[in-house]
Amino acid sequence: MAKLIVAYALWAVGGPLGLHHLYLRRDSHALLWMLTLGGFGVGWFREFFRIPAYVSEANQEAEKPRHPSTTLPSVGLVRFAGQICVGIYFGSVALISLNTLSFFYLIVLPLSVGAGVHLVSCIGQQTSDLQKTLTACIITSSIFYGSKLSPLPISIAASVTAAQHRRFKPPRKAGSPPEPLGPRLYCLSLAVLAFSAPLGYSIFLNTTATLYYISDCVAAILDMFWFFPWLRGVMEYFLLLPYKILCTLTGGSYYEDSWRKVLEILLNEYSKREMDAMKLLAVSEGATLEEITHSYRELVKLWHPDHNPKQQEEAQQMFIRIQEAYETLINRHKPQKRK
Repeated sequence: MAKLIVAYALWAVGGPLGLHHLYLRRDSHALLWMLTLGGFGVGWFREFFRIPAYVSEANQEAEKPRHPSTTLPSVGLVRFAGQICVGIYFGSVALISLNTLSFFYLIVLPLSVGAGVHLVSCIGQQTSDLQKTLTACIITSSIFYGSKLSPLPISIAASVTAAQHRRFKPPRKAGSPPEPLGPRLYCLSLAVLAFSAPLGYSIFLNTTATLYYISDCVAAILDMFWFFPWLRGVMEYFLLLPYKILCTLTGGSYYEDSWRKVLEILLNEYSKREMDAMKLLAVSEGATLEEITHSYRELVKLWHPDHNPKQQEEAQQMFIRIQEAYETLINRHKPQKRK
């Protein structure tokens, strides 16, 4: 028997993560709260008045399973609005993290929006026809192909379709034991992982690209002052002054060489452009200047436009790319030459 006081306690402690729904065996609702942090906060506050009904529903289901119903559940305005919002949310996450995939607008985006709409449709005792919902998503996505605003019409079409094919979930068989907590948590973990892994990868990739860009900027600024060592030292001091301030504010110890090590890591890190240049010239990360020059000369001979009269345009483009790659790697070696 579910206790009202326990449900309220879990709502207060871990409501945005759906702990009270997990306690009441409302797994679809719990998953939705985990992925949206309590329905973007609004749903969590609203449930303060809904928890008694949830507890009563869970106890009735445990004591006396429902009989199969042929009637249709009523259309709820809150559920319909939630379907649209969550569908847009899932579609936006897909646009951020998966938009480089092939057939994104034909398959990936409609599946993402459809999954969000169907998740809201499965809250409580209701569900809908997943196949028809996904079909509506795919058709609508093909109409709005390539549009960044396409999650909105796709979500609306999917929500209307889900509402038209709403029904009650089949009741639990009488006498059958409830599903253990372990398998339920396992399924929920897989669902959370499937949602968060692409988004996490996208955030990591963008963060890495940003760090590469910062590294290039710091290296370029300091490279301008190589002929004035004292001025270069001053620039090092001011560029990494925020790190010293952070140590002071947080009470962390500050060592004279700590920020210089940070600077050294930044300057020694290969940027994405340099990695592409090494790949084009077929040299390793530890290649010497002589090895880079040798590979450059061999490729220049191979792709010189005069040596490729039948594919002169392609050779010209490749010749320019080789030149740019060589200049990129040479610029990296300039500080070493000056030392």
